[in-house]
Amino acid sequence: MSKGSVRRVLGSMSGTSLDGVDAAVIETDGERIISFGPSDYREYTEEERDVIRAGFGLWAGPEVDAAADVVTSAHIDLLSRFEKIELVGFHGQTLSHDPANGRTLQVGSGDRLAEKLGAPVVWDFRSADVAAGGQGAPLAPFYHHACARWMGADEPVAFLNLGGIANLTWCNPRILDPAEDGALLAFDTGPANAPLNDLMTLRCGLPEDRDGQLSATGRVREDIVAAVLTDPFYAKVPPKSLDRLDVADLTERVGALPDADAAATLCAITAATVSAGFAQCPSRPNRVLVTGGGRRNPVLMSMIAERAGTLVDPVEAFGLDGDMLEAQAFAFLAARSVQGWPISAPGSTGVAAPCCGGSITDPENLSKIAF
Repeated sequence: MSKGSVRRVLGSMSGTSLDGVDAAVIETDGERIISFGPSDYREYTEEERDVIRAGFGLWAGPEVDAAADVVTSAHIDLLSRFEKIELVGFHGQTLSHDPANGRTLQVGSGDRLAEKLGAPVVWDFRSADVAAGGQGAPLAPFYHHACARWMGADEPVAFLNLGGIANLTWCNPRILDPAEDGALLAFDTGPANAPLNDLMTLRCGLPEDRDGQLSATGRVREDIVAAVLTDPFYAKVPPKSLDRLDVADLTERVGALPDADAAATLCAITAATVSAGFAQCPSRPNRVLVTGGGRRNPVLMSMIAERAGTLVDPVEAFGLDGDMLEAQAFAFLAARSVQGWPISAPGSTGVAAPCCGGSITDPENLSKIAF
């Protein structure tokens, strides 16, 4: 693989938990992390969340158009705060994800973003992988591999992202090219914050169980946890991925429980499915680095450590920013895309061969070129 140019790249992420938009700058050549730059966050208003939620599970129509407009406007608002940006990686917002039928939908206009920011924008990262038979997710693993190398890790390490959906990356930093066989294995393990956030919104009028305050007072219904684990997804050999709607029924499964018991049981479901995911790795990780909002829930973190029997730490313990890791990941993938390098591989998405992805919009002529 030839060397790429070092660029100052701005990445963004709007996840399934619908808390808001993260944005972060890194300097990278698409192979190495050179340095970390500034970051920022824009929370969605409740009205904006409602508009986006109305588009979940849809592929077209006025609800999808409205969600796309909200997502684009929110990103323009946030990303325009940054200066001296050479390239932008724009994930958009996933509304629907159906890789079994070769389709995925992330809304948001890279064209509008490029026009407003005056910088090239790489977007629509998942479509090429899905079209080639991959799961289209998760896409952060190539960046996790770069983080492991940046940390100086010399043995396999696992990254666990606790966003709306939980996804796991097992990576071997001794293999320098993340697209090479054995360099990484990545897959969605099951639910993370999405069902718990939905529960808190429905029952308590709150966006989240902050610091696990409600979960800490509840009793876990182990029979419900065990029943969830019988779902065929959890025995399926990875790579594999989930849509947010695939775990939407979990709030109904705990529907008869008191608030605290329901919250605690949802945390236990996440912990149990994560532990099941560890068992599917090439080797069971001795240490797990956790990113995403779920790392702030001490109940969830302790349940994962207990059920998995391993050390579980937030990525901050290793000098990384758990709030911005996924935004940084799309900056990293953007740098790879403009080089024409793979951003997914059989070990990360199940695609048949390493796959380039992303489309780039050049603000000079607003042309969209798919890689």
